[in-house]
Amino acid sequence: MNGTATDALMLRPVARPEPPSAFSNALVFGWRAVLKFKHVPEQLFDLVMTPIMFTLLFTFVFGGALAGSTGDYLQFFLPGILVQTIVFNAVYSGMGLSTDLSKGLFDRFRSLPIWSLSPFAGLMVGDVLRHLIAGGIILTIGLILGYRPEAGIVGVIAAFALLVAIGFGTGWLFIVLGLMVRTPTTVMTLGFTFLFPVVFASNIMVDPATMPAWLRAFVDVNPVSLMTTAMRGLMAGNATPGQIALALAAPIVLTLLLAPVTLWLYRRR
Repeated sequence: MNGTATDALMLRPVARPEPPSAFSNALVFGWRAVLKFKHVPEQLFDLVMTPIMFTLLFTFVFGGALAGSTGDYLQFFLPGILVQTIVFNAVYSGMGLSTDLSKGLFDRFRSLPIWSLSPFAGLMVGDVLRHLIAGGIILTIGLILGYRPEAGIVGVIAAFALLVAIGFGTGWLFIVLGLMVRTPTTVMTLGFTFLFPVVFASNIMVDPATMPAWLRAFVDVNPVSLMTTAMRGLMAGNATPGQIALALAAPIVLTLLLAPVTLWLYRRR
């Protein structure tokens, strides 16, 4: 009798558990992205060394010639190098996605009953962590060299919030590229081929007033220039709402346009 009663209890129907929410899915994949830093620490080398080299080289090699002193140039240059680093780091979103696709991981993810965009949300969490690490390193180096944000800690927090928004929006561009291109190396090559003219033809390193009129016309409307202008304003405490809105325009447009494209490409593969 006891065995029969036990069997009956074991065989009675149990309510289906609630499916995980989209937010829960995103957190799980975000944690996966964080664990990559633990298990593949060598990926932090580019993240750490590249911004340090750019900051030191441009400050001490070009600073005196461009601004009269390295200190004055650092005040002008450091907000721009923050933007440059975040935009360059966004390429690693596409490279990481391409690597996972080549290993068949996303085929497994697609078979799971989860929110379709949660794997990409996880990539974005990893991106945000990379952006904050790189930005913190650059700011620390700048403070050691003599950079002083006139807006204080509030301005720095606002500037880093803008950096995260820029990185989030720019990342979609390279996620789409990662879905379309077969190898991570090709993603990196195409990504930097596109980014170099956009980043260096901007106001990150020099004042556009010294440029030819035809180039200055492009630099003035370049989204990277608009982002840099807002960053300088936030760090200095004199940013206007218009400058911040123009800096956020490109990330918002990229997110609205490319997030649906990402999902379509993912389902189509």
